Amino acid sequence: MSKTHLDTTVLIIGGGATGTGLARDLALRGIDCMVVERWDINAGASGGNHGLLHSGARYVLNDAKSAAQCKTENDCLKRLLPECIEDTGGIFGAVAGDDENYIADFPGLCTKAGVPFRELDVDEAREMEPNLSESLIAAFEVSDATIDPFGFSLANIADARLLGARLLLHTEITAIKTSAGSIQFVSAINTQTGTEYCIKAKIVVSAAGAWSGLIASMAGVGLNMSYSKGSLLVTSSRITERVINRLRPPADADILVPGGTVSIVGTTSTRIDSPDDHRPSVEEVQYIIDDISGIVPILDKTRYIRAYAGVRPLIQQNEENDDRSASREFELLDHGRDGLHNFITITSGKLTTFRYMAEKTADLICRKLDIDVACTTAESPFSNQYRKIWTMPGFAPKNWVHQRAGNDTLLCECEMVSKSAIDSIITDLNSASGQLDLRSIGLRSRVGKGPCQGGFCSIRTSAYLYDRQLIHQDQGIDAVRDFLSDRWTGQQPVLWGSQLAQAELSEAMHCGYFCLEQQEQQI
Repeated sequence: MSKTHLDTTVLIIGGGATGTGLARDLALRGIDCMVVERWDINAGASGGNHGLLHSGARYVLNDAKSAAQCKTENDCLKRLLPECIEDTGGIFGAVAGDDENYIADFPGLCTKAGVPFRELDVDEAREMEPNLSESLIAAFEVSDATIDPFGFSLANIADARLLGARLLLHTEITAIKTSAGSIQFVSAINTQTGTEYCIKAKIVVSAAGAWSGLIASMAGVGLNMSYSKGSLLVTSSRITERVINRLRPPADADILVPGGTVSIVGTTSTRIDSPDDHRPSVEEVQYIIDDISGIVPILDKTRYIRAYAGVRPLIQQNEENDDRSASREFELLDHGRDGLHNFITITSGKLTTFRYMAEKTADLICRKLDIDVACTTAESPFSNQYRKIWTMPGFAPKNWVHQRAGNDTLLCECEMVSKSAIDSIITDLNSASGQLDLRSIGLRSRVGKGPCQGGFCSIRTSAYLYDRQLIHQDQGIDAVRDFLSDRWTGQQPVLWGSQLAQAELSEAMHCGYFCLEQQEQQI
């Protein structure tokens, strides 16, 4: 098969928050760029986090520089795209038995890092959040918020494409050809269509997160990465109005993040060997529940609808296995030091600081290209080309109820996602040459994310795609099976009580009524 030859000024490998943020930054500076993503937008750590927009308070003890960056970017992102952020505020709380020295030091550490806070009376804190423990002994209010990472990344890439950037989804890098101190071209293949590409670029940027080491090795560069798995749980209902942090040095199971109608609880930090193997375990689930129930006791009796995990990409500085002590500051690596003058890696960091990470990467690119154009992403408003409508929990019901047309109907009742929402997502996928399937639709909406975990909406959405003649023959059945398999991975570690009954209903319906299991065996 002959290769399709493409040319660009900057090739960005990775379609997460940093990669899409970099594409928008470069496009605003008038620099031609292309994003190549192996799966889909936010398929890595950018889609496997708790959605916390940090105030910076979590890092005031061990990482004051990251704390200050988080504070600045928190303010910036709230101003840039407020519809992707729920400005909840946050509470850092300690219970009896927590380190009283850290409690006493916390105000001074926040002041030193420039992170605003307000000390709360314990009764006031419990009045604000009734589900806090009766054993609460100290509390501070901070400016934490929740962010919709999918909304931000989709908005970034939509703006970038509007300004001329190109996007290749489901496209895997297969080889990087180097010669005479530079990358000559990058080979890639579309895993859905088999189309092969030969991409030439003046600058190649790896924004591949936990897979940055793999990309670097393909270019002949050694990058010593460590992989820290963080597992999280999703509750079936919203537990608090604000973000709740345990007032102690960063540890496992000390954050509760509300988002729309649900809450996300976690996280853990477990060293793993490969970023491709990061499923949450039953043991982790129970550990998280046992620990965080100390500050929010109701979590011990809450229904959990799924668990998931992401991988933190950390540059390994030593052989210690304590990833909690590793800096959350990002790493911007100019591989000119390794003999490749047109190769850059941007990795580590936080979701909260993605815009700043992109700015510093774009500044380096401009220096290499001898371009004198300043960054404007901290001030430039997003266009109306993309507005987050269906990705954040709790937004869809308000939007649909107030704006629906008379003939619009729901396909997902748990999250109230309608036919009109699916229509808009289909249009977006077609314009981006994306893969039209339930996985892609689920990433861009709340389909499959409610208590039934796709039990009903997967069938309804596939039927609607058949009605529109967008899929044919067994495509819809195969898509349902793949989609439910993905959802099952997250449900398996939390199968007890109500969620177990829900899973049994789904099994009876899909295997007993639709015979999906039987068809899979025939294949």
